[in-house]
This record gives sequence, C-alpha cells and structure tokens, in this order.
Amino acid sequence: MTFPTLRVARPTDNLPALFRFYCDGLGLEQLSAFSDHDGFSGLMLGHPQAPYHLEFTHQPGHVVGRAPSEDNLLVFYLPATAAWQAAVQRMAAAGFAPVPAYNPYWDELGHTYEDPDGYRVVLQRAAWNY
Repeated sequence: MTFPTLRVARPTDNLPALFRFYCDGLGLEQLSAFSDHDGFSGLMLGHPQAPYHLEFTHQPGHVVGRAPSEDNLLVFYLPATAAWQAAVQRMAAAGFAPVPAYNPYWDELGHTYEDPDGYRVVLQRAAWNY
C-alpha cells in the first residue's frame, strides 16, 4: 500500500521570518520556492525523504494575521534523547526560546515554540505509539 505525501499549506505575511524559524531553528530544508506565480510567492520546506512538507505562501497586499489560537500545533516526535536535545539546542542557537504550551500535556515531555505567525511547533521527546 502506498501513502500520499502530506503537504501542510498556509499563508503568511512574512516568508523570510518563517524560513529562519523552520530552517535555521527546526532544521528543515528548502525543497522548492516560487516567486510571483499568479500573484503568490512561496516556500516548500521539509526533508527530501520525508513523506510531508510545509508550504508557506504570501500574496502581496493581502494581510493574513496571526494564528487563531495558541493550540494550533505541528508536533514532531523525536524519541531518541540525543536527537531531541540536538533539536532543542538548534532552536536555542537560532535564537528561539520555548514558550509554555497552551495544553500543559505538551510540557511534560516536550518543548513548544511559537513561529513568527503565532503558530506553535512542539518538539516531543517521545515515540508515536498509536
């Protein structure tokens, strides 16, 4: 059975700041980019072999604003302690500090970070066991 690739797409008011957060902080790579394609510019970020990527788009003159709540999350499960610590250290080195999670569950085994648009990313020190 084959599974589709997942693309999580959302608009932003600030592509450069999101690039810095997701690439310099989280360690994702720029997989693709486009400029002024039918009035939109964007970035695709992820890892070349991962079955997912994030797309951020910007339309000049259109204001997107911030996340609608503090509980909009992307959760990355990192079960190996060394990998989790490296991810946390990379965020710190890029200048991003953890924030208290809206749902305290995520603070038990992870750190939550807020991207420049107010959306949250959790680095969870656990395996996905479902």
